[in-house]
Amino acid sequence: MSLNRSEKEAVINEVTSLAAKAQTLVIAEYRGITVADMTKLRVEARSKGVSLSVLKNTLARRAVAGSAFDVVADQMTGPLIYGFSEDAVAAAKVVADFAKTNDKLVIRGGAFGGKALDVNGVKQLANIPSKEVLLAQICGLLMSPMSRTAVVLGALAAKKGEGAAPVAAEPAAA
Repeated sequence: MSLNRSEKEAVINEVTSLAAKAQTLVIAEYRGITVADMTKLRVEARSKGVSLSVLKNTLARRAVAGSAFDVVADQMTGPLIYGFSEDAVAAAKVVADFAKTNDKLVIRGGAFGGKALDVNGVKQLANIPSKEVLLAQICGLLMSPMSRTAVVLGALAAKKGEGAAPVAAEPAAA
């Protein structure tokens, strides 16, 4: 189905606004995926805050021109699905996890921080823990010295308490 000029401009504007907000773009070839599987992927992506779109490559190239994702414009050929995410790892994680269970989805590449990523780069990005997990790990690291100190001080107090325990006086022999 062909789009008229105003529809093309609307698509370009929408993708340009997605690219302006996003930190990561993942590109994957979806040839041979069933509609049911594609629906599962879209539902999963939506729940993680990832915007998945099947776009005409020429429109996608125009939309990312001049943005940080312009570095992957040469990879935009063939039937592709584009995943934009504001979270640095969400798009890579969603697409990589789905590609593990469905061999028809082939990761082609992506972009993060103005740098092009190959397939391995996208998979490495997907293996980074989420922001919430990283914050929990940092919190645990910060609390670890305090909790260890509390345990040591508690053990010392208990030990001193045993040694200083009052000794019961024995009854005097008459």
